[in-house]
Amino acid sequence: MAPPARSEIRPGVRVSIVEKQNQRSGATTEGIVARILTSSATHPHGIKVMLEDGRVGRVKAVLP
Repeated sequence: MAPPARSEIRPGVRVSIVEKQNQRSGATTEGIVARILTSSATHPHGIKVMLEDGRVGRVKAVLP
């Protein structure tokens, strides 16, 4: 399954991300998007975002 496109991600949306140090294990973190850091429409590993608590990672899923 492909990660969500940039058009599906907006500040204030709850997402599941994988932080850089967790890429090998695939451990995810949930949070609210504060900023979108990737400028392209898509990325094969997921759009990079910063959460409200300051953590940075690539979006694996948009949560309801």
